[in-house]
Amino acid sequence: MHHDTPGAGRTGEAGDFWENLYSGREQVWKGDPNPLLAETARGLAPGAALDLGCGEGGDAVWLAAHGWRVTAVDISPTALRRTAAHAATAGVADRVTTERHDLSRTFPTGAFDLVNAQYLQTPFEFPRPRVLRRAANALTPGGLLLIVDHGSARPWAWNPDVDAHFPAPEDIAEEIGLDPARWRPERLDRPQRQATGPDGQTATVTDTVITIRRLTP
Repeated sequence: MHHDTPGAGRTGEAGDFWENLYSGREQVWKGDPNPLLAETARGLAPGAALDLGCGEGGDAVWLAAHGWRVTAVDISPTALRRTAAHAATAGVADRVTTERHDLSRTFPTGAFDLVNAQYLQTPFEFPRPRVLRRAANALTPGGLLLIVDHGSARPWAWNPDVDAHFPAPEDIAEEIGLDPARWRPERLDRPQRQATGPDGQTATVTDTVITIRRLTP
């Protein structure tokens, strides 16, 4: 099922960038889930999940295959079509709904037991703390927000700047500005892993991981 949200079509330069990234190649990613998403979700009871910046659906399809009902969101229509096709091929199309959003303008409605924000980073101006605050507010009581950011430069990145600043997980959590009486950070970490880029390059990379639990309504 696909929904195009009013206002999402006026995406401008950022929308063009991501649409060109996906439409310019037959496939950008391998289709596997992000390792930290799989690691985190395996310990959770399936429920309703929101996947922000779903790309070609690797995370969304994995979640659906493990019993979750998933709302998969991206700014790129091509990415959303590939997510829907991936879900259909995997036999989980009935558990994946795609929605087009420019998250700087619109945000999905509903309440979610898990919000997945993997590498929600962009070369364009983007109100990320506000978007992540909305994500935290979209959680059900007891729900979990998983944020995974790039914590080091990757050789295949669109901005491979070795001098780039990568904030500490504690700083990212603080910047979101959540009430500690209602939300509790549970993991603030910077693990390393071997990663493979879209053209098969490999490198040791650092991820910045933040998980935040909603405590009360």
